[in-house]
Amino acid sequence: MTTVLPGQRPTPEPRSGSVRDRWADLVASSGAPARVEQLAAALPEPPARSPGQRAAIDAAKDAARALRAAFLDASVDAVYDLLTSDRAESPRIDALLAAAAVAFPGLVPGEDLLAAERSRPQAAKEGHEIDQGIFLRAVLRSAAAGPHLLDAMLRPTPRALGLLDEFTRTGVVEMESVRVERGGDGVARLTMCRDDCLNAEDVRQVDDMETAVDLALLDPAVRVGLVRGGRMSHPRHRGRRVFSAGINLKRLSAGDIPLVGFLLRRELGYLQKLVRGIRTDHPGQWRSPLVEKPWVAAVDGFAIGGGTQILLVCDHVLAASDSYLSLPAAKEGIIPGVANFRFGRYVGPRLSRQVILEGRRIRAAEPDARLLVDEVVEPEEMDAAVEASLARLDGDAVLANRRMLNLAEEPPDAFRAYMAEFALQQALRIYGQDVIDKVGRFAAASPSAG
Repeated sequence: MTTVLPGQRPTPEPRSGSVRDRWADLVASSGAPARVEQLAAALPEPPARSPGQRAAIDAAKDAARALRAAFLDASVDAVYDLLTSDRAESPRIDALLAAAAVAFPGLVPGEDLLAAERSRPQAAKEGHEIDQGIFLRAVLRSAAAGPHLLDAMLRPTPRALGLLDEFTRTGVVEMESVRVERGGDGVARLTMCRDDCLNAEDVRQVDDMETAVDLALLDPAVRVGLVRGGRMSHPRHRGRRVFSAGINLKRLSAGDIPLVGFLLRRELGYLQKLVRGIRTDHPGQWRSPLVEKPWVAAVDGFAIGGGTQILLVCDHVLAASDSYLSLPAAKEGIIPGVANFRFGRYVGPRLSRQVILEGRRIRAAEPDARLLVDEVVEPEEMDAAVEASLARLDGDAVLANRRMLNLAEEPPDAFRAYMAEFALQQALRIYGQDVIDKVGRFAAASPSAG
């Protein structure tokens, strides 16, 4: 296939040669990636650029991105097979992108560019993560590469494997933002304990949550999982439980919420594992390659943004009568994870648009909350109600039926198609000027929430 950019004369691809050779020929003949590098080096930092300078580098980036997208549309399976040794290896998204940067220079940003970006606030970045989004969209769209990558993200993390002996022996692992504890009743209790910022999620919390979910799924003594917020030290909520304030907007404004390490890892990592389970070698693998368990979520205070997204992947949800749920995507300007895919299944299209597009809050005491919450109880009755719900979900028939419900409600290919487009659209959103302006204001006014 010949890739032709506007104003460029066609350059036939070689009839033979590796996929790496074809990419190198395209880069050399078009000069598009080099043009972006030259302009970025010559221009001031992004916030100081004039409208004309912004237009010039945006046009150069568009040309380079068109080249990348066209190449991947034609060659993504060959690229993926080369990076994974014909799918014999199962790298996670970060390792896959790192390998692609080495094997295909200019296709995705290398570690040098990413390191430079990490040192800058969001407003001062060049947006190289958009090229990662282009790459991952193509991989996830592929009927061959996409399912393989999703399976890779369902494997246990090395950190969890390293902590598994301690957890199975002691029943407790304490991390900076999550505590996971297994009692004698076979319940793994995951308590989000970022008490200083109302459990607003950042890279640390996503890593801790995936580790905790992995441990609960890997431990054969665990039969049911619980996700709940801990007691806060934040001045406005001191001593009270809070579920989640969503994404940490201060971190986003500071440039510390990466596309791969947070926004995609969260959806493809612990949230996907809550739905589908964990992929690992186990004695009953002939029945299913996945180890799954039912999950309960208990909402105290509020579940904002990402907090509400967690509820959508749990099997039973309880909420205190004075709590509320929200997905303030329009206010923040970003996409609320996979909520756009899942939310309508619970509440229907009209209420989905009210919540996601218009920022409507759903209070636990109002009738519409029963579309999202199984039980609404008084705050002082939450502990007893939680324990009763955990007991109801402890059964082999529950496990088999949740598997079939999840398969019917969220087919893997439908999830993969959503995530393919999400990978690019969320990358574009976090570099939108409206988002940069909004999160900057929110971060200045708020200690956490998003």
